Amino acid sequence: MGELEGIDADTAALLQRYGFDGKTFEGLRERLRRGDAGAAGNRLTGTVVPPEPDDIVTLPPPGSPERERLAAVGRALIADGGGASVILAGGMATRFGGVVKAGVEAAAGLTFLELKLADARAAAAAAGGRVPVYLMASFATEPEVRRLGEAAASETTPVETFAQAISLRLDGEGDLFRDPEGRLSPYAPGHGDLPWALRHSGVLARFRNAGGRVIVMSNVDNVTATLDPAIVGLHVEGGRPMSAEMAPKLPGDKGGAPARVDGTLQIVEAFRFPEAFDQDRIPVFNTNTLLFDADALDRDFPLSWFAVRKKVKGAEALQFERLVGELSAFLPATYVRVEREGADARFQPVKDPAELARRQEEILVALRSRGILAD
Repeated sequence: MGELEGIDADTAALLQRYGFDGKTFEGLRERLRRGDAGAAGNRLTGTVVPPEPDDIVTLPPPGSPERERLAAVGRALIADGGGASVILAGGMATRFGGVVKAGVEAAAGLTFLELKLADARAAAAAAGGRVPVYLMASFATEPEVRRLGEAAASETTPVETFAQAISLRLDGEGDLFRDPEGRLSPYAPGHGDLPWALRHSGVLARFRNAGGRVIVMSNVDNVTATLDPAIVGLHVEGGRPMSAEMAPKLPGDKGGAPARVDGTLQIVEAFRFPEAFDQDRIPVFNTNTLLFDADALDRDFPLSWFAVRKKVKGAEALQFERLVGELSAFLPATYVRVEREGADARFQPVKDPAELARRQEEILVALRSRGILAD
């Protein structure tokens, strides 16, 4: 911490506990001071074109022979102890009135996290195996996420909580940002922390040493992104170290999408597309439900750091984030089109209480159809 002046003892201890990287922080700070951390610097400069039609495969419909064949492949892997669920439960606990979202009641009297763990138990039971669940929390959510996870763990779904990294917000001049009360402003720097956090915590090594092969990652607020063995089977048969679920776009949708960048198919965040690129030419977008071969994550990845402006108690701050979808620039991926409506829906994200109210019935339909909730 010596390179940063004006840090109080409590903040210094927090930074140390959660793996603050002072060298990286100083490099990003210099970028900001040089003026090359703006929106223009985030855009790709290479040749960007939409994916080819055969770049995206479609998950077969429920009840079809091909869906069941893929599910059998996935169940075999789970039965052999080869699968795990990673649930992203980090962030800053701000959108539900300061309450950690994982503990918010989502449907049928169960919280988001309870629904995700019920899904993991169902997958373990269907395969006759065991599905470890790893919860990636932030410094802001870890105590509550850990408590919730320990309370809901079972023999077939053991739960372990690990933490993503931490950093400090800056002002427009590159100085440490302070809120109107004069306090420093730590934040969690994005789900691109996943590979680092899995390795730093020892979770990845423990999973691999126990015979783990495939990690299914999803957001805690997307409870319909269930651990479907057919998705696992499709990933295995795809033969690539990464798979990414894509949902069909609806009018007004914005988000990362698959595109070819200088010939390499990868997930491109919406703000990275060249300004002249018509993103509506791509009919699907990223759901942030990803599958990885565990051994492929056991290395460093030079993910980009993106400058993001935030309002903190009415004052403007700047923070740098990295995004997990960019792993697709380094790991060949299978892109899978999934449904976002009906019984087979796999993309019903909930960002705030109003969205939860709107999606209640759709969530119930999907989870009841899969036996995760009783009819």
